[in-house]
Parts: sequence; structure tokens; C-alpha cells
Amino acid sequence: MLSKKQDARHQIEFVSIDQLVPKDHLLRKIERVIDFSFIYDLVKDKYSEDHGRPSIDPVVLIKILFIQYLFGIPSIRRTIAEIKTNVAYRWFLGYGLTEEIPHFSTFSQNYIRRFKGTDIFEKIFTKILEEAIKHGLVNAEEVFIDSTHVKASANKKKYTKEIVEQEARTYQEKLEEEINKDREAHGKKPLKKIKKIKTKEVKVSKTDPDSGMLNKNGKEKCFAYSFHTACDKNGFVLGVKVTAANVHDSVMFEEVLEEVEKRVGKPKAIAVDAGYKNPYILKTIFDREIIPAVPYTRPKTKDGFMKKHEFVYDEYYDCYICPQNEILTYVTTNREGYREYKSNPEKCKNCPLREKCTQSKDYTKRIFRHIWEGYVEEAEHLRHTPYCKEVYERRKETIERVFADLKEKHGLRWTTLRGKEKLSMQAMLVFAAMNLKKMATWLWRRGKSPLGTLNFYPLFGVLKKILSRYIQLLLSELGKQELKFCFVNKLS
Repeated sequence: MLSKKQDARHQIEFVSIDQLVPKDHLLRKIERVIDFSFIYDLVKDKYSEDHGRPSIDPVVLIKILFIQYLFGIPSIRRTIAEIKTNVAYRWFLGYGLTEEIPHFSTFSQNYIRRFKGTDIFEKIFTKILEEAIKHGLVNAEEVFIDSTHVKASANKKKYTKEIVEQEARTYQEKLEEEINKDREAHGKKPLKKIKKIKTKEVKVSKTDPDSGMLNKNGKEKCFAYSFHTACDKNGFVLGVKVTAANVHDSVMFEEVLEEVEKRVGKPKAIAVDAGYKNPYILKTIFDREIIPAVPYTRPKTKDGFMKKHEFVYDEYYDCYICPQNEILTYVTTNREGYREYKSNPEKCKNCPLREKCTQSKDYTKRIFRHIWEGYVEEAEHLRHTPYCKEVYERRKETIERVFADLKEKHGLRWTTLRGKEKLSMQAMLVFAAMNLKKMATWLWRRGKSPLGTLNFYPLFGVLKKILSRYIQLLLSELGKQELKFCFVNKLS
């Protein structure tokens, strides 16, 4: 039977806004796990108690930004438009169905007048992380550190070329001290300090001078920022630093690690990609008594030539031994911290492997070894252990997933803000929103489960390790006995 729907658009009904929001809505889960009133204490010195017009509630201002970043809305103007028509958003802010929503320019004016130059957003991030730690959701035994690029709001064709002073390495003084000690140990004179200032040419955006030109293989050249980030094994973000995209990942490693240690303590292991696999970073990790989990990196030797690992280093006599059992002796330690070892040209001249060894006209093979090379070799040995393999394998499930969610679900593939300070604020709030979403979802599941499933997650991990160990032993024994076997699953 054909029926026609009656038009109820102008029908008056008595209903509360709370009835219209689904019981399992994300914003309900968030309201259940955190009390946003802590924001009042953070901003109380930014407002006058008895002068001026009544302000917009600061909790409402921050909640508006959380709505934008939780649901990946591209701009604050669009966020306000969405709030006007979305009942759940109004409920989260504490607004009625007909109550007027603040203008989209309100937050930008509050940022200029009150929030600029403060650490309020970092404190909000820290508070939410502390709540997750209190609920036992953060497991910082293993930490994963990496960076991702976020496109800046700047035209890549509008820039000026400038000659700027090249920044000295943060560990330059320490390196020079170690170099001179090494030279003295080998009977060499210490190197004199050079006062020459190194310069380089950079492209500076006319639109956003704080951003940097991203010039990476396989990626489009553009002005961008780098978000240097650390997370735990459960995907909770522990710290973030924002820089221009032309700042190398390794430069910010120590600062990010210090943030992690300040918030959650020293981890047992750190997983990093090949960009962080350099002598100083690995020395820093070992000096802090942390286990590094690093990847395999291909030798940079030309094809057809012998690799460096084919030459054996003798630590006792401080020399290299080539495949023909000839010795490469120490010559000097240069300003970059590399020891130079040279072969005897008289012996190399008629060597049958010379064509694969060196193309030098003086028939001399040279090998360079950093004074902190031992830390790299130790990390390379640890790379083959089951524990380090397991930790590094989890990178794709942790830090890589954090970056994927950041760009795909939380609207930060590019930014509409300009300036490093604003980007730092945005990074703190976006990652705070991601931590809050994860915490709210996990605690909601725990509350719905009569057994509290999350409490058993550590036990599941232990059982998995025990079972995998015995299964590997079983497989090896079956392999020795050359037995064929199969597993049959019976479906009921």
C-alpha cells in the first residue's frame, strides 16, 4: 500500500538535547573520561575578574578546537558552521538548540590577545597524557621516534634566496674535545679552532618565512614543516617538536627524547629509522643505557667494489686488515671526527683484488672510521637480536600509524596556519585530541566489558611470547627430523 510521509518540519516537540545524542557517540565517551574544568586554572591569569565585557567561556573555545581536530574539519570557519547544525557538537559545548554559537574569528582574536607566547596548549597535551597514564593505558617501555612533513600555507613559487649562517652541530664542542683527545692518544697535535663562519644558500618563503623548502627524493618540492614525534607501543603520543622542513630529523632527536623522559621516564628501547642511524645519536642512546632498534642500511660503496665490512677492524692494534691479510695503518683524525687508515701502495700495486678495492692513482686504499663508530657497530649487532627485531617491526603499527591518522583522519595533511609558534600550538592540540580519542575509546570498551578486557592485554602479550617460543622449537625439531605436517582447522 502506497503511503505518504507527513511533513513534520514545523512540528513543535518537547525534547532535551541530551536525548538526541547517541549513547555511544565519541563526544559522550570523551566527556565521560575527562573533566575540562582544569582549563580554567590554566587561563585564569589571562582574564580580568571584574573589568571588561563577559568573555566567551575558555573551555568552550578549547572544545571548539577539539571538535575541529577530532573530526578532521579543515578550518575554524567550517567548524563553526558544522557546530550550528550538529546536535552532538552543541551538546559537547553545552549549548542549546537555538543558542548562538561564537563567531569563527573569536579564537584567532583570543590567540592574539591571550594565548600567544604561552604554554597553555602544551599543558593541555600534558594533562591528557597524564590521565592516560593514570588509567594504565600508556606503555613507554619501548618508544618510537620519527618525523613527518606537513605542507605549509605558502606558495612554493614565491620565495627569495638568502645567504644564512650554517648552524653548528649541537654536539660540535663535545666532538672537537673527543677529536683532540683521540689525536693526542695517537701522538698527534690537537687541532686549532677555526673561526671561519660557514654559510649556505636557502629559499625563504615570502608567505611563511618560518617554513622550509622540502627537498626530498620522491616528494614534491614545497614549503613545509616537520613534526618530530615520539609515541609508545600503544600509539599514545608522548612528545612533539615542530621545525621547518629543511631541518634534518637527527637534529631534533635529543630534544624529543628529553621530552619523553620528562613525561614518562627513561624507556628500555628506542626504535628509529635510518635517518637517525648516525654515530652521535647512537652514542646518546647508549650513554643513557637505552637499547637502540635500528634498520639495515645498504652500504654506499659503488657496485662491483668491496664493501667496508670486508675489511676487518682490529681494535687492539687500531688498524684494518684487508681480504689479502695486508694492514691499513692509522694516519690521522680529521676535523669531522673520522680516523683515516691507509694501505701500503707497494703491496697494493700488484694486488689481484686492486680493481675491486680502489681506483686511486697512487695505489693506496683509504678507509675512514668515526671516533664513535663503535656505537654504530654495537647497534648493528643488536639489530639481529629477536628483541630488537620485534621492537623495530612494531614501527609500522605505532609511529607510522600515528602519522597516517594525523593526516587522513585529523585533517593535517596541510595546515592553514602560518608561523612556527602557531604550528606548535596546533601540533599540541591535534596530538592531544588523538590521545584523548584513543583513551576515551579504550576506557569505553573497558566499561562495556564485564571482565575489563584491557586489564588482560599484558597477559596476552606474555602468553604470545611463550607460545611463539615453543612453536619455534617444535618447528625446528620437526625440520631436523624432516617430518611433514599440517594444521587442520575444523569449523563448527
